[in-house]
Parts: sequence; structure tokens; C-alpha cells
Amino acid sequence: MEPLTITAAAPLVCAGTLSPVDLLDQCLARVDRYEARVRAWVHLDRDRARKEARDLTDELARGHYRGPLHGIPIGIKDIIDVYDMPTGCGSKLWANSYARRDATVVERLHRAGAIIMGKTVTTPYAFMDPPVTRNPWNLDRTPGGSSSGSAAAVACGMCLAALGTQTGGSITRPASYCGVYSLKPTYGRVSVNGVLPLAPSLDHVGVMANCVRDLAVVFQAMAGHDHLDSRSKRAAIPECVGAIDKMIGRLERGELEERSRPRFGFLGDFFEEQAAPEIQKFASRCERDLRTLAHARTSVKKHALFPGFADVTRNHRIKMAVEAARVHGERFRRHPEDYPPKITALVEEGLILSAAEYYEADCFEVSLYENFHTGAGIEIQLSPATTDLAPDPTTTGSPLFNSPWSYLGFPTVSVPLGWSQDGMPMALQFISGALDEEHLLESAAWVDHVFRLDGAYQPRALPL
Repeated sequence: MEPLTITAAAPLVCAGTLSPVDLLDQCLARVDRYEARVRAWVHLDRDRARKEARDLTDELARGHYRGPLHGIPIGIKDIIDVYDMPTGCGSKLWANSYARRDATVVERLHRAGAIIMGKTVTTPYAFMDPPVTRNPWNLDRTPGGSSSGSAAAVACGMCLAALGTQTGGSITRPASYCGVYSLKPTYGRVSVNGVLPLAPSLDHVGVMANCVRDLAVVFQAMAGHDHLDSRSKRAAIPECVGAIDKMIGRLERGELEERSRPRFGFLGDFFEEQAAPEIQKFASRCERDLRTLAHARTSVKKHALFPGFADVTRNHRIKMAVEAARVHGERFRRHPEDYPPKITALVEEGLILSAAEYYEADCFEVSLYENFHTGAGIEIQLSPATTDLAPDPTTTGSPLFNSPWSYLGFPTVSVPLGWSQDGMPMALQFISGALDEEHLLESAAWVDHVFRLDGAYQPRALPL
């Protein structure tokens, strides 16, 4: 049985045929079934979640429905503050550090009626040292990181959505490895107030769920300017859910003319050269299907990247290291034992990098941004979401295909659209320009729907 989606559950909750209490019980039953093997949660507050579910059920009885997140169980990555829950950050030092207030995103989800079940496992300080969480598709594989528990929990149906954060590839990669959908919004679209920083100019809050429309529902609830976050953008929140519904309706009625279909550019060069053979075959199949499937038949161009694009990895690393050293330097000096090898190496690197090197990395970002927009046209850009299948649990995998978009602050969506020979999920990454989440989510939903409609992709049941 597939995990329930917000899109399927919300009308039932609104109609009174599925109560928030019963929906939460379904999720908790899946926790009981999977958690001992998957280890997605670091803190699960059943009593508090049940009280929230009862209160929200009572609200419905009084005729008050908050919207599509009313009574929906959600997980929160353990670097995001939830009032009176520990924000452990994957660290022994912070394990008993209880938040005094909600992060802005959590406050907005609460206001929308979501039930906060607890905190999902993060890698230490949201970097690349491996977590205790395992991949539900194969317990001998990593779920990715750093939003490891969020991806695993959603894949198992323990919650209907979960928040993650991304500085390099920490939302897209685990979502892809675990076979769930993800949205990393435009930088500054979603407040990071109440979220432990890793590199403030690169940090994003995003969401994982079990369909594209669910991503849009959660995004619309948590996006928007926040005066408590100095980097928060003042931009109108797009009506992504309505755009998706309208487009899918036209597709199903056969009213979507070819000129109205999304247009795509497949990123070549770097993304082809760095992908493992099975990922290359998957990407080629997706490109072919977009041109040939009966309900697709859309424009797909091959886009060569401009010279120097491969330097993004080095420059992203410089910015991340310098900023991580600013955030963690003093704490690292006082408690080096709390920092495992990979975050240690990052902080130490940042402590010795010069201001000139950071400035050059910042200038390269501006150049990359301008070049990308010059060559992008109106298409949504596509690439594989990961360089390879989920590797063994001694690593969290490579963020190589994700870090350029964290560096630029462009929004991305990942959609699971294939299976490897040994039954592991593979995903396509959708990229658009800044603040274009509506077009991005609409296009991703269209591809997902077309691939299912024409039998090019079928979901599978977890083997656990």
C-alpha cells in the first residue's frame, strides 16, 4: 500500500470521513512497523501529536476547517526549532537543548493546521557525516543526507510530509535515494529563522512529500517574507496548487495543446560526464519519453553548459567552508570531540581560507547566475537528481548535481521516475530561475502525470 498523500487525505478530513485522530493513528502504525529498522526519528512526541489531533478534530466539529493541512501529520528536521522539543542537530552536545519558540516555518505550519509529530534525524550539524538512518528500499544503503530522517519517514508513510534543509544537496539527494518528491525553493522564499545555520548565504528550507501537488500545498503554507530573517525575500506567494490542478485537468480532458505544454532543456556535458552508467541510461530514457510518449510529445532541447561551470563545486565549497567556520568556529574550538570527520574538515578548511578567496567565490556566483539566465530561455532545465544510486551507509552520497542550484539559489524539484536493476529509486531534477516555483511545480506535476498515464513509470511497494 502506497503512503497516503495530503492531496488524497485533505478532502476526507474536510468532509469528516477521516478524522485527524485516525489519520495520525495510521502514521503512528507505520512508525511502529518501520522505525526500529529505518530509524528516521530522533524525537517523536506521540502524546503531544495526539492532543493536537484531538483539538483539530474538535475544530472540525465546530465547523472550522483551516485548509488542506488541517490535521496532516508532518515531521521536522532536527535543526529546525519546535517549541518544547529538543533541537539536537545530530549532536550529543545539543541533545537536551529544548527550543523556547517555534521556527517561523513551524509556526506557519501550525497555523495552517498541521500536526507536528516530532523531529527527524539529521546528520551532525547538517553536513555529510553519515547518520544512523537507513534507506527503506534497502537497509544496506544510505538514505542520503543531511535530511536523512525526513526522506525515510515520508517514504515509509510515517508522516505525509517532512521539512528538510539544503546547503549543498541535502533535500534533493535523500529524496531521490528514498523515492519521494522534494522541493528546494528559491533562496529566501522560506524563512530560516529558528533554523541552525551551516552556511547562511546557501541555506534553504524545503519539503519532501509523496506527490508534486503535496509539495505545493506545504510550500504555500510556509513561504513568505519574515521580518525575523534578514535574507527573506519580499515576493508574492504564487498559487501553485491552483496552477497544478488547472493544468492536470486540461491534460486529462485532452485540452492541453502542444504549444501549451511545458518545454524542457536537458543539461548535458558536466551532468552526462559525472553520472554513473545506470543514471545516464535513466536520463536518456526520460529525455526520449518526453519526446515520444502519447501524452507528452513536448519540446526537449539539449543544453550545453558554458565553460567554467564545473568550477561551481570548488567555489560552492569555499563559500560553505568559510561561512561554516564563522558559525561553528568558536564551538568547534571548545568542543572538537562533538564534530565528526567531515564537518571537522569543512570547519578547519574555512578557518584558513582567505577573504580574497571568499570574494572570488562570491563573484563567480554572480557570473554563473548571469550566464545561466542568458542561456536558459523559457524552458525548465532537467538533469538527473543524483550522480549515482544510493551508496552504502558509510557515506551520504555526492551533492554534485545539486550544489550548483543551492549556490545560485534557484528552486528545484525532484521527481522519482525510475527504478534501477536492483530496485532502487532514481529521480529527475527540475530547475527553474529564481521565484519561478509556480512554473517549476506545474511542469514537474505534468511530467509525473504523463509518465504514469502512459505507463512509463509505476510506483512500487516498499520491500520491508
